[in-house]
Amino acid sequence: MSDEKKMIIYQVLPRLFGNNNNHCVYNGDITVNGCGKMADFTAKTLEEIKKLGTTHIWYTGIIEHATQTDYRRYNISPDHPAIVKGKAGSPYAIKDYYDVDPDLATDVPGRMKEFENLVGRTHRAGLKVIIDFVPNHVARQYHSDMQPDGTVELGANDDPNYAFSPYNNFYYIPQSELHGQFDMKGSVAEPYRESPAKATGNNRFDAYPNINDWYETIKLNYGVDYQNGGTCCFSPIPDTWMKMLDILLFWASKRIDGFRCDMAEMVPVEFWEWVIPQVKEKYPDLLFIAEVYNPAEYQNYLFRGKFDYLYDKVGLYDTLRNVACGYDSATAITRSWQRLGGIEKRMLNFLENHDEQRIASDFFASNPRKGIPALIVSACMNTNPMMIYFGQEFGELGMDTEGFSGRDGRTTIFDYWSVDTI
Repeated sequence: MSDEKKMIIYQVLPRLFGNNNNHCVYNGDITVNGCGKMADFTAKTLEEIKKLGTTHIWYTGIIEHATQTDYRRYNISPDHPAIVKGKAGSPYAIKDYYDVDPDLATDVPGRMKEFENLVGRTHRAGLKVIIDFVPNHVARQYHSDMQPDGTVELGANDDPNYAFSPYNNFYYIPQSELHGQFDMKGSVAEPYRESPAKATGNNRFDAYPNINDWYETIKLNYGVDYQNGGTCCFSPIPDTWMKMLDILLFWASKRIDGFRCDMAEMVPVEFWEWVIPQVKEKYPDLLFIAEVYNPAEYQNYLFRGKFDYLYDKVGLYDTLRNVACGYDSATAITRSWQRLGGIEKRMLNFLENHDEQRIASDFFASNPRKGIPALIVSACMNTNPMMIYFGQEFGELGMDTEGFSGRDGRTTIFDYWSVDTI
């Protein structure tokens, strides 16, 4: 092994981590169920996390996202409940790229300072900080209260008469109002209105997203005309590219150490090829980790897109899961890493994260101990990074019925809740 220390990333949802209310009620709001805070990551807590061998903490859900909690008294515009998943809302429905989620602050007006303090505390504990960058989509009612002077908010100069224009930040369905095949009222009398409708985050270019779509999000336009054969308009540089570069530089200036880029493969590789070198010119040590699920695109995003690491989900994760559950023999492991053809050191291994079911859940191995052999393989397979998800070290079951997230073997990212083992 080289002198470099193996990267061990500890992924944690601050919203859940510090919440020690063990009497949470189904679909409870923040006043009933409570919420973890950035302040819960004390020096002592960080020291305990570091004892696991952790080198990096990925704080999931730092950037302000849509929520059903009312923060109007802090000049944060409310979201219509029909387009928020769960009472807390998804951390992947970003409402303001330039702000910290108010749920996570002890003192809401000082939320950015609290985040900066969290970064400082984490560094003093000898750990590095990773946060999410969500480039493909934003919350339907995206509105930045903290847009920096001299920059323009997403969509502010769009011409909604065009379904696609390289100058627009969003895609539109002209002359159509949004008619989601989901409850457009939520818990209020007035239904949600959007006219013209915007395309939905999971590349849904009509006005009728359903409950299984990412209906709470809208797709960002990077200059690809998906409805006309995917024609690319990258010259001049699309406006969205410029805005995203500003956002990345804004967070990099907060002394973070890396970005985990959500659904990076839904954004053209040309954008990453353009943006990552510019960010690294100012912050050479900054890490970029991509969530990419298509193995045919791995080389593209690593070598052309300039990512440091990619998720190993459809290869090693799926293989180890099948072996642990008895659906496959251990010989599949060799096939899995050999298929990578030399890029295995650039893959991030894991057995749990916020999208996947807990090992100990009834849907996976139903016993945390059955995950130990798979974890050894995941951790020792190579010198590449590996990730653990908070609670995994204690055999968290993930078998709660929290609210929007049903009893599905996952720890909710949509609800106010607490994690028993933590």
